[in-house]
Amino acid sequence: MLTLESINEARKRISSRIHRTPVVTSHTFNERCGKEVFFKCENFQRAGAFKIRGAINKIQSLTPEEKQRGIVAFSSGNHAQAVALAGKEAGTRVVVAMPNDAPKMKVAGTRGYGAEIIFYDRLSEDREKFASNLAEREQLVIVPPYDDYLVMAGQATAAVEFLDEVPELDSLLAPCSGGGLFAGVATAAKAFNPSIRCFPVEPEVADDTRQSFLKGERVHIPPPPTVADGLRVQIPGVLTFPILQKLAEDVLTVSEEEIMETLRFVLFRMKLLVETSGVTAAAAVLAGKLPANTRRVGVILSGGNIDADMLAKAIADS
Repeated sequence: MLTLESINEARKRISSRIHRTPVVTSHTFNERCGKEVFFKCENFQRAGAFKIRGAINKIQSLTPEEKQRGIVAFSSGNHAQAVALAGKEAGTRVVVAMPNDAPKMKVAGTRGYGAEIIFYDRLSEDREKFASNLAEREQLVIVPPYDDYLVMAGQATAAVEFLDEVPELDSLLAPCSGGGLFAGVATAAKAFNPSIRCFPVEPEVADDTRQSFLKGERVHIPPPPTVADGLRVQIPGVLTFPILQKLAEDVLTVSEEEIMETLRFVLFRMKLLVETSGVTAAAAVLAGKLPANTRRVGVILSGGNIDADMLAKAIADS
């Protein structure tokens, strides 16, 4: 289970191996949205995203025998890089299944940390089944990107740090793909302040979580054509979705244009390099998707591993 105790254990386990990322503000952003907004900058985290928190917590919890066997992960990029780095530091073999259209920068980063990459076609192959077959064939331990309580507990430490620094938030937003980040940070935030309002955010064209939330059960969608390459999961997690159902007030969605507009605002006005997936929560605030009576808002900028072509497009379109 995901508990405050497991989150505190994760914090002790990983604190010396991660960055305590800064919290920043922007007067111009506040003026634009009419709220006081605080940004937790996980784009400055090791391996460029919050994913290193969960990866280290999971891998450092493995037995010596499991580390000896090696590990396998499946990811389009940020989890891949995080597992590659965490596995390298743990001295274990790392194999990563990545889609053949994964951003080149994330592929290069994963290789740079020493992982073996095996590509699959995300349009015709199921990534979890692909990784499971690899694990069975080579006797590897699977390190899931989100559907694992140790991974979620690691991600939750971002909210513990956030609320240590800015304790009087009335709402907290996080990008949502499989739901591991939201499940973790919402659990930590609610333990700290039961009245805090928690909102996962995803692209309109990748709204499996919103559809699932409204229907009351997990909904599977086709491969989504979103610019937010880290948010292309097609169905919420088995373990993460019940937590999201319990803790989310609503699931917010943003358009592709709102994502790109926010990416440019964060880059040119706030001088922060954040990837498309990483700005979705900020986009929901900037686009006025939050309830009007929210005032002090916490936003997690989840990663900064933007593809060079996407960055060039953002600059050109500006």
